[in-house]
Amino acid sequence: MKRKTGVIPLLAVLCLLLAGCSGEPGLFNPESSQTTSIEGQVPEEEAPGTSLPGNSSADESPAGPDSSGSSMAAEDEISRETAFALALENAGVPEKGAYNVKVERDRENDIPIFQVEFETEYGDYDFEIAVAGGKIIGADYEVDEEWLDRLGGSPVTLEEAKQVVQSKVPGSSVENIRMREEDGDGRGRFEGELFHDGIKYEFEIDPATGIIFDWNADLRE
Repeated sequence: MKRKTGVIPLLAVLCLLLAGCSGEPGLFNPESSQTTSIEGQVPEEEAPGTSLPGNSSADESPAGPDSSGSSMAAEDEISRETAFALALENAGVPEKGAYNVKVERDRENDIPIFQVEFETEYGDYDFEIAVAGGKIIGADYEVDEEWLDRLGGSPVTLEEAKQVVQSKVPGSSVENIRMREEDGDGRGRFEGELFHDGIKYEFEIDPATGIIFDWNADLRE
């Protein structure tokens, strides 16, 4: 019994010595713990070279639509104001003579266009103008014949009437214009048609004034 009581104090002394060598008990030792991440973020030393989504470098990111030719396409787009001005110029109508103006974006044969509509005292006008480049791909208007003499102008021959049409369709040739004279209603008119750059034009011109009083342009596939 005496030998057993002597072993217990010896064991207690050894425990105290071991505890003193390992540091103060109960305190957190940061050097002995693993590095932890905040809200699931991976520390740099554990995941070298990683980047946040959407912040990839220019060398790693593929060229998307905005970095290709779409920005150039956007720069080539005309404005509503330009579309309206092109329609007035083609119709030969001063801006002050147009009212009830409507300029809206639309599509024609899968082509983005501006639909331009306006009225005058002598007729209604309707144009389809490509948003990219400003090409007129459609038009329809008719001037009331009672206004022809009041609008002015000067007489034209058949050949001069062809030149009037040619000047209205840039890039067209007089040789491709087919025109004939009609006089069934007493006043007389030049009627004709032209096919150019995928668009068919049909028109009527007043010989006494040289005014195109009926004009239709239709994009053909």
